[in-house]
Amino acid sequence: MNQISGEQFILGCSAIGAGLALIAGIGPGVGQGIAAGHAAAAVGRNPGAKSDITSTMLLGQAVAETTGLYGLLIGMILLFVHPLSNLGF
Repeated sequence: MNQISGEQFILGCSAIGAGLALIAGIGPGVGQGIAAGHAAAAVGRNPGAKSDITSTMLLGQAVAETTGLYGLLIGMILLFVHPLSNLGF
């Protein structure tokens, strides 16, 4: 029976964690699509408020996008930095 070394285990867990972290990009994508759709409908109902609606929508989308970027950052760290591989395994 083959034994898995500690470093191989850490690298495997890092890959699984990176995949799970990148799933965090789904939420902002769906949320931004919904926000853009509602903003388009709001502009259709009240074209005079287009600039206010657009600025509010863009601010909300920028805040929502940070969760996706944090997930991407964590995934990149887990894939390329391997923070736990220097523990002596």
